[in-house]
Amino acid sequence: MRQHAVPMILFIVGPTGTGKSDAAVRVAAAVGGEIVSADSMQFYRGMDVGTAKPGPAQREQVPHHLLDVADPDQPYNVARFYDDATRAIDGILRLGRLPLVVGGSGLYVRALSCKLDLPIAEPDDTLRRRLHETAKAQGPEFLHARLAAVDPASAGRIHPKDVKKVIRALEVYERTGRAISEEYRSKPEPTDRYECLMFGLTCNREELYRRVEERCDRMVNSGLLAEVQELLSRGYSPGLQSMQAIGYQEVAAFLRREIGFPEAVETFKRNTRRYVKRQLTWFKTDGRIHWLDVSECDPAEEILAELRQRGVAPA
Repeated sequence: MRQHAVPMILFIVGPTGTGKSDAAVRVAAAVGGEIVSADSMQFYRGMDVGTAKPGPAQREQVPHHLLDVADPDQPYNVARFYDDATRAIDGILRLGRLPLVVGGSGLYVRALSCKLDLPIAEPDDTLRRRLHETAKAQGPEFLHARLAAVDPASAGRIHPKDVKKVIRALEVYERTGRAISEEYRSKPEPTDRYECLMFGLTCNREELYRRVEERCDRMVNSGLLAEVQELLSRGYSPGLQSMQAIGYQEVAAFLRREIGFPEAVETFKRNTRRYVKRQLTWFKTDGRIHWLDVSECDPAEEILAELRQRGVAPA
């Protein structure tokens, strides 16, 4: 890999269902790279099906970092991610290999590609449980209104039913007295630690939603129900941060007999579509991202072509 004055890292980002992992494996295999996950749920052990975690074949083909680094009941936040990811990236660079940061969790991508005021408040499980109980008793809209009173900017970008993010924003405010929107400005300054080459995978909304439907069905047919049952049987509470992941929360509600299975699956799909919209909104604010329409091109080949021009990939 050609040496740069500032080391280069490659980002492959974008909404769920666009094939980021497959493209990243192909690129990494071609250039001698290693993948660092920026998916906020792939950190957790035992949560494989519902997070579309790379399987053994992909991990054997290309080294992956930051998969299975925490148990579901262990807190894992952006500050810890930043420490773990930079350690992994620096290790990859020392080997003369190309780090590929891959995932759809916008905040984690921003932590590496921008200058952020880290760390923020550590998770407070007692406070989170209290807020979850409030949401359950009085409805998610009640918590959202509470957030709007102290942090209107965050309330404006977080959907009222996205209880996990509403609670995190309230937690930061209660722990620090600062709005989380102050911690993460809409356009933070790019990092000077790395040269960030950023690609985003996308496609038209209709095609994207079709991919989401297929992805959700594939997870259900590949054992998502059994995976959630196993996690619950091991004592992991549905109220944990990890268990609020889309797919897990809906299946857990079915297992508690709060909803039927068809409703759980449809809610899973609907919540995934909503998440995809939020991902697109988040990433579209970053003008550094080169967008590739996966329905019109082979994203791995497009990325490799750019890397060849930069002298990073073999001709």
